[in-house]
Amino acid sequence: MKSPDGRFRMSDRAKPRPTEYKSVPTMHYHGHRERLRARLRENPEGLADYETLELLLAQVLPRRDTKPLAKELLRRFQSVKGALDAKPAELMTLKGFGPALSDAWLLWREILARYAESAPRRHETLASPEEVARMAKARLAGQDREEVWLAFVDAQNRLLAWEKGQKGSIDEAAFYPREILERALTLKASGFILVHNHPGGKAAPSGADLEATKRLQEAARTVDLRFLDHLIVTADESFSIMGDRRL
Repeated sequence: MKSPDGRFRMSDRAKPRPTEYKSVPTMHYHGHRERLRARLRENPEGLADYETLELLLAQVLPRRDTKPLAKELLRRFQSVKGALDAKPAELMTLKGFGPALSDAWLLWREILARYAESAPRRHETLASPEEVARMAKARLAGQDREEVWLAFVDAQNRLLAWEKGQKGSIDEAAFYPREILERALTLKASGFILVHNHPGGKAAPSGADLEATKRLQEAARTVDLRFLDHLIVTADESFSIMGDRRL
């Protein structure tokens, strides 16, 4: 109805309703996650393995309940180490494990590898081949192909460089003595340790490993370089060819 002045009165029009805000429900896992974080701050070693993985996964998936995936990771790979060392292709078969988590896994693994390498990178003396083996296991865990890595040292066995040589196939990685020796001379190294991995296998050397080591040993002598060891590593084991005195 119009008022005498021809305008509509407010009562004759649809009055705007006050804005209604629906409350956002708190997901059931939020309180649980906060309690886990409180326990982490108070007593980290008191967390169960699946709980540590649950919190780690939540860094990438904050809006998801990550407990089921954490438990599935442990069921499938048996331990936290097994889960972190798992191959990307294996991880991607798990329900809920997508590209974002795969990228995060690679980043966490890289951080662990650099942590293992940090002391030798400060040019500290390598007291034994086992120190290089520890670096190599952290670096090569979960790799599905063989890789060659080299630790070049000075006369006091201080690390000058820790570098990848060649990447090969599932069961073979070639290395070329000339390239290794040229790199050692460029770095003015006094010696080097060769490392390669056996993905998913045993650390024991094959006949081809022994023959290749012998050729490299002979080549190193011609340029007065110390070939200190050839190490073979898996996720859990390491084998020293020189220490085993097979040559």
